Amino acid sequence: MSELIRSIKFPFKFDIIRLKKDVENVMSKKWINHYNTNDYEGDWSSIALMSQGGKWDNIYALNTGNDEVIYTDILLSCNYFKEILEQFQFKKTAVRLLRLSVGAEIKPHKDHCLGYEDGCFRIHIPIITNSEVMFILDNKRLIMNEGECWYIDANFTHSVSNHGKEDRIHLVIDGIRNEWTDSLFFEQATPKEFVKPIPQISSEQKELMIQELKKINTPAANQIIYDLLNEQ
Repeated sequence: MSELIRSIKFPFKFDIIRLKKDVENVMSKKWINHYNTNDYEGDWSSIALMSQGGKWDNIYALNTGNDEVIYTDILLSCNYFKEILEQFQFKKTAVRLLRLSVGAEIKPHKDHCLGYEDGCFRIHIPIITNSEVMFILDNKRLIMNEGECWYIDANFTHSVSNHGKEDRIHLVIDGIRNEWTDSLFFEQATPKEFVKPIPQISSEQKELMIQELKKINTPAANQIIYDLLNEQ
């Protein structure tokens, strides 16, 4: 079994001048403090560019309810951001600008079910950054430069600190895997590198599972028993 891919730097870049121009259009707007208040120190804030109901202050990455994820009013003034989003041919579940201010730190944490192997994923496009930003993913530093495009498997422990003299701002896009994204990702890595390893269980654990499944005695439970007894 291949190891899961932690990150991918895609072989294309975006126009840094146009990215920064769109950021300038929203700098005067009210940025919302990130909701995971225990996970950071200093100023970590966000503005939604696509969200449920099109609300610019809805910066949540996870959606609830049935409202469609649509453009916010703020995105309507950002022509280049819209152009980028149209290039990415997949369903977006959240699109935000994330700003980590000078001296701020995001503590080590995991974002569950945000690896490509889960059927969803997160893309980072750095707009403003500096050489003193320390992004650590699974104990390794990633250097993401302005205009680049990165996939980050946020299931792995990661942290960020900004020791530079300017705020760090990324365009962060969460989306749902499809055939178009498979073509994009599999140009950089093999499909096997996006498959979670099957947990190994002992013979004792397997026997206990079988006994409990026998008590349930449903067609589905009996099928699981069959699979457990016949797995290689």
